[in-house]
Amino acid sequence: MTPDKVQALFTRSDGSYLCARWGRPIVPVIFGVEDATLSVFKGAIEAVVTLAGHRMAETDPELGANLMVFFCRDWAELAQVPHLDRLVPDLFGLCARLEDADANQYRIFRFEPSGAIRAAFVFLRMDAHLAAVPAEALALSQAVQVILLWSDRAFTDVSPLAQAGETLILRPEIAGMIRAAYDPVLPPVAQDASHALRLAARLGPGPH
Repeated sequence: MTPDKVQALFTRSDGSYLCARWGRPIVPVIFGVEDATLSVFKGAIEAVVTLAGHRMAETDPELGANLMVFFCRDWAELAQVPHLDRLVPDLFGLCARLEDADANQYRIFRFEPSGAIRAAFVFLRMDAHLAAVPAEALALSQAVQVILLWSDRAFTDVSPLAQAGETLILRPEIAGMIRAAYDPVLPPVAQDASHALRLAARLGPGPH
């Protein structure tokens, strides 16, 4: 991973650089799935949090849960979730925009005053495409995409996951990136592209 490739993972569509990690222990809650899928998702989140060297907790003293994952069949279902409109600004407008775009997933982040991640909301509409994705792959992919604030284009063309024989794993460079971004020496949020150089230096030399 060259510094340029690292920088691209955190450079947004508008050209700005932004990398942020969680500033508090992660407390996930998942709505709309069976127990088997629930355990897969919680296991994936725990694995990625452990990889980052971060922490999970049973409850967030301020929010209760701070990582909320919602499964639905239709975006209009979200408007019927009690009190969700208090947590998500313009929920009805968002549902309409997602429906118009025929989107099947969407993530919203909230931030601490420092800029670190405070909370995240993940919305998954189980269309034919997502329904065909194995639960393990969907869970691991979503866990990766909420452990850091990546560019909105980071995984558009290439998945963060790879197949190693019959085992699904994180691509080594993405796993390394997560570990590097959670290095306590680095700031929890960075908006200067020079931060990418510091990340790249922690990844070590790649294979030749």
